[in-house]
Amino acid sequence: MDRREIAALLAYIGRLDPRTIRTDEGEARYQVDQWHALLGDVPMATPYGWDARVAAHQHIRTSQYPILPADIGRPWDSYKRDRLSRHTDPTPCVDPDDQAAWTAELLGTRRAVAAGYARPAQDRAITSGRTGPDPHLQRRLREIGSPIPPAARAALAPLRPTRAAREAAVAQGHPDPLGVPCDWCQAPVDEPCRRRRVGPDGTTRGGALMPAPHPSRLDLAVQQAPQHVPA
Repeated sequence: MDRREIAALLAYIGRLDPRTIRTDEGEARYQVDQWHALLGDVPMATPYGWDARVAAHQHIRTSQYPILPADIGRPWDSYKRDRLSRHTDPTPCVDPDDQAAWTAELLGTRRAVAAGYARPAQDRAITSGRTGPDPHLQRRLREIGSPIPPAARAALAPLRPTRAAREAAVAQGHPDPLGVPCDWCQAPVDEPCRRRRVGPDGTTRGGALMPAPHPSRLDLAVQQAPQHVPA
């Protein structure tokens, strides 16, 4: 709050509790200076639930003692702690390799949430809680078959060709070659094969990712695929 907001808050408090009114001009100026020094970082009100006048009203209504700046500062600190405890950092929109921008966006979001100018991002509320996953969410996932909408999956396909080819093969009824490890390049499950060259001395060379799996890996996937026996 700036000095004008502090003066407005004190005028509001004075209407509720005349004991806080200062009739001498010097004392009134000192009172504004004192409250501004202690509450300068506290907003008068925010879009999401904080209002210093509500905190003042609550104190005057429930306490027999004259209000002090601490009676506004304590509720404000509790308000910030509560909002941050309900906030889950969303993934920043900037390049993750730009550490400075990544950190700045995280901190900026937290400050906005703590200051009451943004809603807490409660991503955990989708799948956590004592009652278990949201039934509506589970039903929706069963309908679309994936947490990634089809339109988003199509847009991501050019950016991850290996994943797109794997999904297309599975959709056509072919076995998933990345569902088994590769005995040639030693690629584990869910990771693409790598080029593997054996030098004259017997050492393995190479390591570039391959757009398609090794033939032996595909054969192993066919062997381990469940066999559907006609009824």
